[in-house]
Amino acid sequence: MLASRVQHFSESVIRETSRIAQRYGAINLGQGMPDFDPPDEIKEAACRAIRDGFNQYAVTWGIAPLRQAIAAKMRAFNGLPWADPDEHVTVCCGATECMMATMLALVDPGDEVVIFQPFYENYGPDAKLTGATPKWVPLRAPAWSGGDARASGRPAARDTWGFDPDELRAAFSPRTKAVIINTPNNPTGKVFNRAELETIAGLCREFDAVAISDEIYEYINFTDRPHVSIASLPGMAERTVTISGLSKTFSATGWRLGYCVAPAAITAGIRKAHDFLTVGAPHPLQVAGAAALGLPQSYFDGLREHYRHRRDLFLPYLERAGFGALPPDGAYYVMADFSALSDLDDVSFVRRMIETVGVAGVPGSSFHDPKELGRKLVRFMFAKRDETLHAAGERLLGLREKLTD
Repeated sequence: MLASRVQHFSESVIRETSRIAQRYGAINLGQGMPDFDPPDEIKEAACRAIRDGFNQYAVTWGIAPLRQAIAAKMRAFNGLPWADPDEHVTVCCGATECMMATMLALVDPGDEVVIFQPFYENYGPDAKLTGATPKWVPLRAPAWSGGDARASGRPAARDTWGFDPDELRAAFSPRTKAVIINTPNNPTGKVFNRAELETIAGLCREFDAVAISDEIYEYINFTDRPHVSIASLPGMAERTVTISGLSKTFSATGWRLGYCVAPAAITAGIRKAHDFLTVGAPHPLQVAGAAALGLPQSYFDGLREHYRHRRDLFLPYLERAGFGALPPDGAYYVMADFSALSDLDDVSFVRRMIETVGVAGVPGSSFHDPKELGRKLVRFMFAKRDETLHAAGERLLGLREKLTD
């Protein structure tokens, strides 16, 4: 009875894990939602917008003040001087809808889409819903040597996630329509450097492919390198869709405000798909979104240290608990290797962790294809209050004993 397009994937493992965590009263370090609110001035802007009557449909592709604020941000922060609010910006219901609308606008059945993995779990289904064939390119995990190195969290050789340029080239073909980039990356925390982006850009130009760049974590970058948008590189403005949103920057994941910035011809297609997917994003929250993007620069500058503190608080607990984990360069997730702790597969391990010590993560297989590649990995998120991270960490310190019971 069901269409074949929805039979190629399961429901979101991330959302499923959240439901199991709630059932057991576990601390949820799985789904990427903070346990702290957006800044008060943003919440007040949303309440004021409702009181002031912004409660009916907005312009389908986003209210003018928000699109203007996005375009200004793209010019100043992302290095896209051409960004125009009327020609290039589309506001959607979250970055997730941005990705789907972009794929529907660009990809035909039989096309190929290059995707780095581990990948955010929506990318594969998005490609399959359009009838495309995903072409997977591995981000090689840090090289851990032996149980002691793995358990201590010390990298033995390669100390970051990286891809092989030859493997990337082999994934491109005359049927390649697009490549999906996510930087900073969910789930690995990798921040693609300029040289890597130039390699990707060169292949896009050579094979006439579009770069779809998900930059939702763009302000959460712990490296000493500035964030680089691939659309800012030579020859890429006309063949890049840059996706971002307000969820991560402003701790407002439930507001579902995302945006696409693309050349005019691609924007026209995205707006058509968006119109028939959702009509438009919530009007009063768009008004508040414009206010959010108008916060002083100090707010955006402070995000790096805000999340670095949480990363540095939580990772020592993982090390002491017996996980192998490299400090991520960006975003607010860490992929942890539990090989030194258990012979269980990732799904069973996460379920056991929830049931015994009351901490939830996301099974690593949900970020891989084939799933076997992630069977010894679990993703934790650390966008939580200090007291939440301390509580989760203390529980994890007792995990080894519980696993042997």
